[in-house]
Amino acid sequence: MVSKASSGTDKAAIVALDQAALARYVPDLQNWPASWRFEDEDIPPGQALVQVFTPFLQHLLAQGYARKTLNRHRDYLWMLGGEMIRRRHEDPDVLAMPVVTLLHNLLEEDGGPLIWPRISESEQNSFDATCRKLYHYLNQSPNA
Repeated sequence: MVSKASSGTDKAAIVALDQAALARYVPDLQNWPASWRFEDEDIPPGQALVQVFTPFLQHLLAQGYARKTLNRHRDYLWMLGGEMIRRRHEDPDVLAMPVVTLLHNLLEEDGGPLIWPRISESEQNSFDATCRKLYHYLNQSPNA
């Protein structure tokens, strides 16, 4: 196997391709915080969530999943973000919590939070599958 020395321009081209693929996959990603908000104060926590979700979305793209599977995970991530912002409004203790801490508190190896208003059992199971993937992604060993 012949290897080529990596240059900064090669890395920049890969990053640009990743960004272009992400923009096609989630064209409204930067609008997610506004779509979740109850009040303008919800925008910064929503932006923090997008910063956490973006590498995971890129990871999903790199897995080579079918478009339907990618879209399902994307939609359930959006739902998770909305649920987190909703919970911040219902519980003063959660409101004081950094969103990354809340995210780690809501995700478990078995799935995510129960969604309100209630969704069907099959939708909750699919949502939980996305949450499990995110949980494992966030908790993976850096040496793995």
